[in-house]
Amino acid sequence: MSVGQISVGQDRMIARNYSSYYNVMPDGTVKQVNPFTGTEVWSVVGRGNKPISNGGGPEPKPIAAKPPRENHCSFCETRYFETPPEKARLIKHDGEFEMNLHLPPDQYEDSVAEFRRTGNMFEIVTVDYWKKNYGYRLTNGATAWRDAYIGNNRGAEHINAIINFKLRQAGKTEEQIRRKSQFDKLHMADAFFGGCHELIIAKKHYLDNAELDNQLYSSGEMTREEHYQYFKFTIDAMRDILDYNRYIRYISVFQNWLRPAGASVDHLHKQIVGLDEWGSLISDQIQMVRQDPNVFNELGTNFAAQYNLVFAENDYAIAFVGIGHRFPTIEIYSKSYYSRPYEHTEEELRGFSSLVHACHAAMGSQISCNEEWYYTPVDAVYKIPWHVLLKWRINVPAGFEGGTNIYINPITPIDLRDKIVPRFYQLRSEGKIENFPIAEECNLTPNALKYYLK
Repeated sequence: MSVGQISVGQDRMIARNYSSYYNVMPDGTVKQVNPFTGTEVWSVVGRGNKPISNGGGPEPKPIAAKPPRENHCSFCETRYFETPPEKARLIKHDGEFEMNLHLPPDQYEDSVAEFRRTGNMFEIVTVDYWKKNYGYRLTNGATAWRDAYIGNNRGAEHINAIINFKLRQAGKTEEQIRRKSQFDKLHMADAFFGGCHELIIAKKHYLDNAELDNQLYSSGEMTREEHYQYFKFTIDAMRDILDYNRYIRYISVFQNWLRPAGASVDHLHKQIVGLDEWGSLISDQIQMVRQDPNVFNELGTNFAAQYNLVFAENDYAIAFVGIGHRFPTIEIYSKSYYSRPYEHTEEELRGFSSLVHACHAAMGSQISCNEEWYYTPVDAVYKIPWHVLLKWRINVPAGFEGGTNIYINPITPIDLRDKIVPRFYQLRSEGKIENFPIAEECNLTPNALKYYLK
């Protein structure tokens, strides 16, 4: 049996045979199979001699004279009305973060949003999907908010402008838009008030002292407190969506940073998308846990420790380099017994957020990256631990991968670890990340993840 033929959920003794998943050849080529997906990856010597940043892109250009308030894209502070109505806004008052729900449109400019939560104008899973397939209806609260918003003159103008923009993007002529009935427009507006694909938008486009257009504000540029609030605000939105749409079985949470990772704008934001199924990846991992409840320790943290791929941990989370990924990937796992983001205590959430933040800070703002969340679905009995993958989009799969189903990852796991660790030490000494154990300082206690406990 080849390494690529190991199936999900085989015998524990096979699962513990780590060399089936990770093999360093005499010439230095590292052959890997991801234990949870079966993806086969080679890291070939000489293809990973790159610094810890993207190169070869367009030369950065000076930013035009920066106004007191940013005006660079539709997510910026001066352009609040270019996105759908805000379901929530997080502001800072006397040094404390405060949430405002369903802010009236004529109050949008009375405060500065640290983070905003809005519907996605171009949904992946649309509100019509839920209506037509499940008989979904807006809750009484969402309907009342919609009616009050449209009953406000500023709100009516806002909704009309957003819908007209959507129709133009769909190729409608001005005459077709003019003839669109108010009933149809009201129906379209339901997506903004009760849809289940949302954006969590950060305040800044650029760093405060930015002079060049590549000096963008990224997750790693936040303070630890800001990143915690970003996480918490996202998780609050997840809980809210589950409350108002009972047909949701899983919520996909992700962040596309820079255009090679699929971002439509270079302004920091997360996306959350409600789904009526788990997806094959989560389903396969649930099946693995059914057969071996400790599999995420055995083939995750214990495996990573055995090969010296763990590079940081604190009391609440552990970070290591993942194997068998198409792109160089960092994996951060919550150690908590709780397996869903919204079940974590404040201390656990802060600890987990702190380690994710540190990984972003070490990566920097110039590397295109996907942040992906994985956790136990709302209706699952068997538990998988909450974990986040940071995938560096620095390579493009091409003809070789398509013809062989073997993917070339340009950086070996050890090389990725060795790029990250010095940055962690530097950032810790500068006080920019939490003071947690790094590399050889880590305890590496076996079975560090406690999700499997009864």
